[in-house]
Amino acid sequence: MAMPASFDAARPYRLNPSVALRPEPFGALAYHFGNRRLSFLKAPELVALVRDLSRHGSAREALAEVPERRRDAFGRALASLAAADMIVPTEAEPQS
Repeated sequence: MAMPASFDAARPYRLNPSVALRPEPFGALAYHFGNRRLSFLKAPELVALVRDLSRHGSAREALAEVPERRRDAFGRALASLAAADMIVPTEAEPQS
């Protein structure tokens, strides 16, 4: 699966706190309040994947739960969302 260099599927990601998802019959609209970008998530399963990203140790782990026939397309969608700052890498918790 070819991904832009800025997206590393081995890293954990989460929905950017500056992004709101508005449910739609086709999936959802994602609006970034910081850069005013609007993205269309064109499948309810993609919306669920994006919402649940933070529960996984990596984007690759999250994608493993997607049916194989849709994995490449959803991987490309995550890469596009990362490039648009809709999803962001999750920073590791500091150790005390």
